[in-house]
Amino acid sequence: QVQLVESGGGSVQSGGSLRLPCAASGLTYYRYRCGWFRQAPGKEREGVAVINTIGSTNYADSVKGRFTISRDNAKNTLYLQMNSLKPEDTAMYYCAADNRLYGLQRMRRDDFAYWGQGTQVTVSS
Repeated sequence: QVQLVESGGGSVQSGGSLRLPCAASGLTYYRYRCGWFRQAPGKEREGVAVINTIGSTNYADSVKGRFTISRDNAKNTLYLQMNSLKPEDTAMYYCAADNRLYGLQRMRRDDFAYWGQGTQVTVSS
């Protein structure tokens, strides 16, 4: 049974940083296309970053240059490093994984079969 568990969320001031880990059981991250999504109240869930099986990455324009997606194969953990945080980054953040080999440009919710429960990130001005 696949289980993805996010942690690391919290409250931070504008300009601060957070790192979100997502530990996996039941699947091996380096064999899957993985992503981070976020959903703010009243808004659609949106793709933030994607990493494919060979480690190539893609980011939403709103986070390029500030966020970094990575994985630690030995720990089977996915990460999202978030720097220079802004109030508009406030949302519930979710990790996701899927074994279908879509291109990096695709960051649609439907592209991912496995999801974590989410971790809240709140950025104050």
